Amino acid sequence: DLHGQSRSTIPSQFLSEMQLDTTDHTNPDGPNQHRPPLPNAHQLDQAAKRAAKRIADSPLLTTAAALLNGTTEAATLKQGFARDIVLMKLVGMNPIVVHGGGPQIGRVLEQLNIESNFVDGLRVTDSRTMDVVEMVLGGLVNKEIVSLLNKNQGKAVGVTGKDGKLITAKKLKITGTASEHANGDEIDIGHVGEVVSINTEVLDMMKDTDFIPVIAPIGTDDEGASYNINADSVAGELAKVLGAEKLILLTNVAGVQDKKGNVLTGLSIKQVDKLIADKTLQGGMLPKVACALDAVKGGVHSAHIIDGRVEHAVLLEIFTDEGVGTLITKSGLNKD
Repeated sequence: DLHGQSRSTIPSQFLSEMQLDTTDHTNPDGPNQHRPPLPNAHQLDQAAKRAAKRIADSPLLTTAAALLNGTTEAATLKQGFARDIVLMKLVGMNPIVVHGGGPQIGRVLEQLNIESNFVDGLRVTDSRTMDVVEMVLGGLVNKEIVSLLNKNQGKAVGVTGKDGKLITAKKLKITGTASEHANGDEIDIGHVGEVVSINTEVLDMMKDTDFIPVIAPIGTDDEGASYNINADSVAGELAKVLGAEKLILLTNVAGVQDKKGNVLTGLSIKQVDKLIADKTLQGGMLPKVACALDAVKGGVHSAHIIDGRVEHAVLLEIFTDEGVGTLITKSGLNKD
């Protein structure tokens, strides 16, 4: 692997306990319609050896940042996600998990009778709401993912962007030009932030160990104020700063699709511009594609937007040729 200690053979106990279903359960009406068969134990072991060799030859840090949010709330999907991440660590990769938690935040706010308001899809976050955000993201969601990974033979460590000054942030400013709520005036949406800088010291300490970092996207400014940051944005910035091999963004659709519902892959900048111009690409997928493009432009080898509703989506994207979503690579950015 990256550190000269081979982990390219997957322990047989891990493979047997995964109990992977290697048959093709293609369902034309469900999220698994795009799912190729899972590799069997032998295929996984061979793929792991190839992956480990490719990683060792690569000058880039091999980091996969994956977003775990409301799309993976089903117990089966969570278990599959956890096993995928642990497997990546076993074969010599250095996965980093960055998670959101919007649905969970919304439920707790509702239970506390705190009203949720949104501007351009962003939650207005006053001090009281920010307290809930920190409690849910840094506590409830983060520790659930840590427990899942540990339960599946991983060694996960949960942190927020405040730990070790990992994420320095500033208040995100939006104006009326981007919102129907105002006409050119700046809109104060409270403790919603954007990344200013990343301090990788905490992550560097874990890179040479068996630990898997799990990061809640909460940053702080120089005055100590806390900010809730979009998880995709944090994952993208981390991927660029760390020189990641891959950025993996989980979503609740089968990747970027054309108007006929076909999954598009190998997208270039010109193709994305065309998809935006004819309104094929809009809504929640726009910021994900922008994040993926920005990461690849910033040095990340490839970005993947995949369907988190597919069991073992991360495993399938890494170890099969077909994959389960949209792939954007550095080499394909400038093609016509």
